[in-house]
Amino acid sequence: MKHHKIFDHIPLVQTLQNYNLKMLEKDALAGVNVALLAFPQGLAFALIAGLPVQYGVFGAAIAAVIGSVVSSTRYISLGPTNATAVMLLGAFISLNASEQMMLTLLPMILVLVGLFLIAAYTIRAASLIQYVSRSVITGYITAAAFLIVVNQLKHVLGFSIEREGATFSDILIRTVWHLPQTHGATLAFSILVLGVYILLKKWIPKLPVVALTLIIAALFGNLWNGFASLPQRLAMFPSFTVEDWSLSLPDWNFETISHLGSIALALAFLCLLEGVSIAKSLAARSGDDIDPNREMLSIGLANLACGLFSGMPASGSLTRSTLNWSSGAVTSISNLVNGVLCVLGATLLGPMIQYIPKAALAVIVIRIGISLIHWDHIRVMVKTTSMDRAVFIGTFLSALVFRLDTAIFFGTGLSVLMFLRRAAMPELVEYSFGSNGLLTALGKDQERNHPGISIVHVEGNLFFGAAELFRNQMRRIFVDPNLKVVVLKMRNALHLDATTALALRELANYMHDLDRHLLVCEIRPEVKGIFESAGLIETIQEPNIFPDDPRNPLKSTARAVARARELIGAPKVEVSILAEEPS
Repeated sequence: MKHHKIFDHIPLVQTLQNYNLKMLEKDALAGVNVALLAFPQGLAFALIAGLPVQYGVFGAAIAAVIGSVVSSTRYISLGPTNATAVMLLGAFISLNASEQMMLTLLPMILVLVGLFLIAAYTIRAASLIQYVSRSVITGYITAAAFLIVVNQLKHVLGFSIEREGATFSDILIRTVWHLPQTHGATLAFSILVLGVYILLKKWIPKLPVVALTLIIAALFGNLWNGFASLPQRLAMFPSFTVEDWSLSLPDWNFETISHLGSIALALAFLCLLEGVSIAKSLAARSGDDIDPNREMLSIGLANLACGLFSGMPASGSLTRSTLNWSSGAVTSISNLVNGVLCVLGATLLGPMIQYIPKAALAVIVIRIGISLIHWDHIRVMVKTTSMDRAVFIGTFLSALVFRLDTAIFFGTGLSVLMFLRRAAMPELVEYSFGSNGLLTALGKDQERNHPGISIVHVEGNLFFGAAELFRNQMRRIFVDPNLKVVVLKMRNALHLDATTALALRELANYMHDLDRHLLVCEIRPEVKGIFESAGLIETIQEPNIFPDDPRNPLKSTARAVARARELIGAPKVEVSILAEEPS
């Protein structure tokens, strides 16, 4: 009985409990459509990462199957993606890794990615991605597109580079240096393939254009090689079979783990960011909701399985997820159909990969890379705010100059710092009151009606990042020698913490030393709790603290004004207009 209940919590089991034939028909159709795209994309993404092409196909199959079991939504199709492939490429380039070294390090990287995401799932950390701005993602993806294109030029031009560069700029320089070695037949064939792709995309956009382009390219390429002399022949991919699909255990040692940790953490972060963002976007278009932490777990388990079974990094694919949703998928079973078909494709089509010219797949990869550059998004990032512009440009340039994993951390850090800088700017507005008891904001050079009393409205965040600015702004008010009482209106002061509490205590003591008084009004219950815990009640003194009254928001301020007049011995003035009961 307990065993049965455990399985009931698996999303796939829950899906099957109310499943019917009509739902299967829709999921099967969507799964077939996605598989026709997933197989050639798997080849392309493996080429982007510098891996043998079968790793992309195996990864597409593994991730899709794991996603169907663990994910509870139809809005995310897991597998290799542009972003994760190019980040893996950047990591291999920075390590100056040979192909054999890549295959040795890959299982460890993917297992670490999976473990990072599973650990993040246990603390429900998926919500943290909301703090990463779109400027970071746009800057990263745009730079990644440039890297994809420049890294594939050698296949399109038909030459090899002895030692790969470590960054976009390095690869570009090496490619330009090798331009005299361009293989004329390969370049001409690449242009032909590009023409075929563009025409097919225009004439039959609803069919699997990538797969059709590769089939036509294979026919022309092998026909050319059948008649051309050896120096003029096109380079082909080696074939593979499902027998190459084997268990790939990572080489566990502390030195390797410490060396690859930052790369795996960056990949995990990117997988989470990419996958959950896509799922949320599609779910919103359907009026549904998703559990980001559940999807993070499915991405983590998919990467763990890919690491153990000759796959490559898996995340949510924008193109495949959108195709799955638009094809009418109703449950995650569509991903299971997709995964099974990818396994069949690896079995039946793997030996035929040897007939696909490398230049043909490189042209497709470059076309995919160019499609990642969204000029409209870039325009929004550059023109909206100075902060968005700075974050976009900073992330983009750092991704061109440094490793991609370094760039995404740099962009995220820059985004968070600029957000904190903006958030840590509380607004302080000084008020005065007239004989009628109405509060009015003071202009820049306007004097108070009652020089001895200053009423300061505090609005915004007062966490640790804002404490110093708050203290400095208050000190500028205190320099007035005529000032005797300061009233702080704190209804809209948010997120007070220990640093702010200490700043308030220092201000209260400073005023006490000058024989002045600090009054605080409109204190909400949570703020009063912080005051009590930090000992501010004793420092400011109970008679000078006025809790907020939600039923009459102005009453607290009215009482504070009356107390201020009492402290300076001013004539009593009517302030009932402030304390007027709402109708």
